[in-house]
Amino acid sequence: MGDLLVVGSVALDSVQTPFGKVREVLGGSATYFAYAASFFTKVRLIAAVGEDFPQEHVRLLRERGVDVTGLQAGAGRTFRWVGEYGYDLNEATTLDTQLNVFADFRPVLGGAARRVPYLFLANIDPDLQLDVLRQMAERPQLVALDTMNFWIEGKRAALRRVLGQVDVITINDREARQLAGEANLVKAARAIRAMGPTTVVVKRGEYGAMMFADGGFFIVPAYPLESVYDPTGAGDTFAGGFMGYLASEERLDESVFRRAVVYGSVMASFTVEDFSLNRLTSLGPADIADRYAAFHDLIRLGASA
Repeated sequence: MGDLLVVGSVALDSVQTPFGKVREVLGGSATYFAYAASFFTKVRLIAAVGEDFPQEHVRLLRERGVDVTGLQAGAGRTFRWVGEYGYDLNEATTLDTQLNVFADFRPVLGGAARRVPYLFLANIDPDLQLDVLRQMAERPQLVALDTMNFWIEGKRAALRRVLGQVDVITINDREARQLAGEANLVKAARAIRAMGPTTVVVKRGEYGAMMFADGGFFIVPAYPLESVYDPTGAGDTFAGGFMGYLASEERLDESVFRRAVVYGSVMASFTVEDFSLNRLTSLGPADIADRYAAFHDLIRLGASA
């Protein structure tokens, strides 16, 4: 039980789906993660933004209780991403990426951040992920990371090095197959666990999530929703709910990890109901508890015969 540090991206996103479009709204892997995790534990965020980054977004994170002292403001423009989804909302088409100040991002950990018990290395260059680990005063109780096809293809050696030093990886199904070189997800997860992480969490979008660990595997479906507007950030929100719940618990055993997968799925199910963080900003503890109960009913078999 303790503070959770996330190192990743904060961005301004422009997104179009069949159900609407938004321009330069708050986004980024660390943003979604931190906001979701903050419902469960104290979160510290380290990321880079430009001088054009709206202060209202900083206030939004701060008011949620996120420690933003590690938000490094540099001369230049904030990282921007432009994407579009068709009716298949499982994958976005990237129309434009402007790294801007994020291209020169070098995470610097302050004294308190170097001693957190829980660390999440969001989707950034694996060399930077390794550098963050080297800056820790002592090894955190739990270290997790996310990655993507760009790093799997372009920096596989560095990614393999950092994988050897983490406990958990969250990764989507396509990238799990790519990283492992296996078409079957069970075999892919086994191969990834052999690279270092003892727990592999595979995010499967509208099909839910799978966790592979020493206790076997655990599967959670996605929550059935009538209104899905924008899946951007859903995977990062899942990771935030997952890690946030783990950081809130006194001990980490198989049952806690299983509940964490459900809480991750709960938070992701809210994110997709609106653009950017709009739905998350209207959440309260009762909303989360009610949807967790609904997930429980969804996967419960009922009384045994």
